[in-house]
Amino acid sequence: MSPTSSVKPKYRRRRQHAAALAIALVILLVVCSGFVYYKRNVVGNRDFEGSGNGTTVMVRVEPGDSISSIASDLVDKKVVGSRRALMNAADKDQPNLQAGYYAMQEEMSASSALAALGDETRRRGVVDIPNGLTLDDVTVVNGETRKGIYSLISEQTCQDEHTCISPDELREAVTSTSPEDLGVPSWAVQAVSAHDNDPRRIEGLIVPGIHLFDPTSDAKSIMTSILKVSAENIEKTGIQQAAATVGLKPYEMLTAASLVEREAPEGDFDKVARVILNRLNEDMKLEFDSTVNYGLDAQEVATTTADRQRETPWNTYAKKGLPDTPIASPGIQALHAIENPAEGDWLYFVTIDKNGTTVFNREFDDHQNATAESIRNGVLDSNR
Repeated sequence: MSPTSSVKPKYRRRRQHAAALAIALVILLVVCSGFVYYKRNVVGNRDFEGSGNGTTVMVRVEPGDSISSIASDLVDKKVVGSRRALMNAADKDQPNLQAGYYAMQEEMSASSALAALGDETRRRGVVDIPNGLTLDDVTVVNGETRKGIYSLISEQTCQDEHTCISPDELREAVTSTSPEDLGVPSWAVQAVSAHDNDPRRIEGLIVPGIHLFDPTSDAKSIMTSILKVSAENIEKTGIQQAAATVGLKPYEMLTAASLVEREAPEGDFDKVARVILNRLNEDMKLEFDSTVNYGLDAQEVATTTADRQRETPWNTYAKKGLPDTPIASPGIQALHAIENPAEGDWLYFVTIDKNGTTVFNREFDDHQNATAESIRNGVLDSNR
């Protein structure tokens, strides 16, 4: 065999390898091109049809978010087919995004997804608590039932009709969790602990206003998140600093503020705050009908003699001093009023007409005359 004949197979193998590599590169190039084409023109512009496949997906919208900023999340959760389809649809119809969690579905058309994001009825995890609301529902004599905080929060946990956290589950979370773990401020822990098995033991500690929470979390986490934010907002009013000046403990200030919220007409918060402090300083019973109502199943402005004689932890006709707990969630205005009460020697007040005109007096006889006028004007009529 000649020396050259042994080299030729090597060259042939090299040529074969080079040809195979070239073919592989061509195939890879074709595949990559096809993939890029698919991503750009099929997946990249894909838009599902209809309003979803029935699988619920919760989409979070933060304050200040736009369709562009949440587009990737919508694609990742398979709510929409592509970012491009969503943005194209948004060019035609841009919803006004509100913070919260939206119950949506997988495989929605871009237009359906945008409509859902603009649909207030789909928004969850947002509860707007009005001033003076109580934790539990309240039934008014000869009137409707007013939903309480537990019920309002419960409604905002529903991803669909099968996934709501009930008011009772929220109550259970409150009674089975230590005040510290719930986020109760340190100055309220002792008072809250004294009412171990009462789900109303956090009454007054959830501030009015809009609260955002994750509706997919458990009952304890929801209540804790709301209570922690509330504690921060209460602290910002200067309640601890003002307590020493007013002569009450911070928790007592909160309780007194709840009375102001439920008793005082608009514009007279600071005067009612002064009446509360004056009566406490003179060791008089407060005798507020709102504290009687707090322990009743059915409430009205005018309470009966029998109701006022009932001994409860809140009835200030039957006990001296403040109620054992707040009787509602006081707003910032009520908190500021008890922190900065008006100057005056009043011991009594009564609203004398249905326009909210309120008369403040020092002497009991003057108060009796004002009360008689209130009765004549139908303000203190009883429906029972």
